[in-house]
Amino acid sequence: MSDDLILYYFEDLKEGMSASLAKTVTESDIYTFAGVSMDTNPAHLNEEYASQTMFKGRIAHGMLAAGFISAVLGTKLPGPGAIYVGQTLKFKAPVRIGDTVTAKVEVTALVPAKKFVTLRTLCTVGGKPVVDGEATVMVNARPA
Repeated sequence: MSDDLILYYFEDLKEGMSASLAKTVTESDIYTFAGVSMDTNPAHLNEEYASQTMFKGRIAHGMLAAGFISAVLGTKLPGPGAIYVGQTLKFKAPVRIGDTVTAKVEVTALVPAKKFVTLRTLCTVGGKPVVDGEATVMVNARPA
């Protein structure tokens, strides 16, 4: 395992703990995501089409921004070994090429019997919410 990865066991977690990461969305990110996800909606890929929509130009896939939440959960908090159990998402505003998305997670509840952790999840651009939600992940117990 890489030395820069943070690993928390369930017993290490407390309500209020948080972590974040930021990434600037590129045109390449959008094309790569479209290829992997098979979502080739022209709102993401075709400027001429997208300029006629309510957004007046191309926007990133909402799930691309939501994917940054998964990156925080899997690499920072709780970190490697955390397994998604559920996620709710509300898309609040579009993300455009060149926007820097900050994904933040915060522990809001712990369920010791199941080793489940509930976290508030939020993506912002320039401090403005673009994706809001809640994740539930299963976290490993500290080895005996």
